[in-house]
Amino acid sequence: MKKDKEIKKEKDKETRLLENAFTLFTEKGIKDTSIQEIVDKAKVAKGTFYLYFKDKYEIRDILIAKKSEKLFKEALEELRKNYITNLSDQVIFIINHVINELSKAPALLKFISKNLSWGIYHSTILKIYEETEKKEDSIYNLFLKGAKEAGLKLKNPEVTLYMIIELVSSTCFNSIINKEPLPIEEYKSYLYEAIRKIMNGD
Repeated sequence: MKKDKEIKKEKDKETRLLENAFTLFTEKGIKDTSIQEIVDKAKVAKGTFYLYFKDKYEIRDILIAKKSEKLFKEALEELRKNYITNLSDQVIFIINHVINELSKAPALLKFISKNLSWGIYHSTILKIYEETEKKEDSIYNLFLKGAKEAGLKLKNPEVTLYMIIELVSSTCFNSIINKEPLPIEEYKSYLYEAIRKIMNGD
């Protein structure tokens, strides 16, 4: 069994690789970033990279999933500071918080691109939930539990949540970056109306 110090050392290397890969990906782009540059910046041997990741595209996918999940987690923490009991209002509060954070961080938005749902459904995040048993602390659980308690007549609540996040992800990217079909602050009212209709089964 590995000693705690050794485990921490290995985790530190993995964290350094992730953090420095993210910096390079957002500064140079994934295509123009090499694995050698990542390991040099992280100050680890190239062989160490392959202990954790298959290639730079795997580290990209893991980063997208983790960064997206962090956005939802922070939004959920903010939700708990407010007294909001209606499920639709809770979901829109979370979505609004995520949109606002992405609007303030264009580099992160471009990196995540249209893959926001990976923060809930990507295998990396699902594995973290399995290992830590913290899936109850997520928008996924909030939605499924809330839909059941509210008696929402949804054919498949999990699919409904996926559709909502995909709608937000794809349309908000264009709205924030290109201001199409409208600038994000103008677009929000249309988006939130659509989300309410989806949740009501309209």
